[in-house]
Amino acid sequence: MKKIGFIGLGIMGKPMALNLIKAGYALNVLKSSSAASELESNGAKLFESSKAVAENSDVVITMLPDSPEVKKVVFGVEGVYEGIRSGTVFVDMSTIAPSAAREIYDRLQEKGVEAIDAPVSGGQVGAETGNLSIMCGGNQQAFEAVLPLFQVMGKSAVLIGDAGAGQMTKACNQMIVGMTIQAVSESFTLAKKAGVDLAKMREALLGGFAQSRILDLHGQRIIDRNFNPGFKIKLHRKDMNIALEAGKEFSVPLYGSALVASHMDALLALGNGEKDHSSIALLMEKLSGLE
Repeated sequence: MKKIGFIGLGIMGKPMALNLIKAGYALNVLKSSSAASELESNGAKLFESSKAVAENSDVVITMLPDSPEVKKVVFGVEGVYEGIRSGTVFVDMSTIAPSAAREIYDRLQEKGVEAIDAPVSGGQVGAETGNLSIMCGGNQQAFEAVLPLFQVMGKSAVLIGDAGAGQMTKACNQMIVGMTIQAVSESFTLAKKAGVDLAKMREALLGGFAQSRILDLHGQRIIDRNFNPGFKIKLHRKDMNIALEAGKEFSVPLYGSALVASHMDALLALGNGEKDHSSIALLMEKLSGLE
């Protein structure tokens, strides 16, 4: 069994790492992580630096908030780049800019290391249950080498294309999710102000062409007034920025995404950044005089 280095034991990373341990993999993690003691009690080995984790691992996985954090862990002092050996596979499961993923891939190639960008969808529940959807970019042989790990952490893993393709797919995913939440929020706000029964409307719409997982789950959240975070507005806003920057890079106007991002900015300004992304409905209600 391969030795796996796992860096980034947050809300998503910790359950993903625990699932790998449960599957029988030897796990190396950072001693400084807040979850280190829990991982150690489950069999993980602790190391002082990202460099040391990389030196002692056959596969290095990162699960971090954004591009700057990933670059710091990889290329910073005592970082992964200093310790990683030729033949190791580096897998970044964070959601970062496609351009950053391509940069990491190119630099690691200089050391004889294959890199896979493998962002995920499915949230905390998907991470805990091993039901993530994993979108990958990189080399076919490297993908096949780490596929057994993906099969532990997720329900599906697809190699979409070369380096950066996974991150571009995740950006598109977040655009679609954001704009669909916007559509559900607007329609529910209109119906609510018109006196329509939202529960019955949701039931009717789920039987027609408007049916979607977001209408199902987030429509129910809006009805229940449950805006406890499954995925926080502030994190989705970060992802929308990645999408908008990619749009600039490839000269693609993303009008709908820009509108959703501006509404997320308004929610952040109102102090709602910790709420679930379905709380876009709260902004629509506020603007419609329904609060």
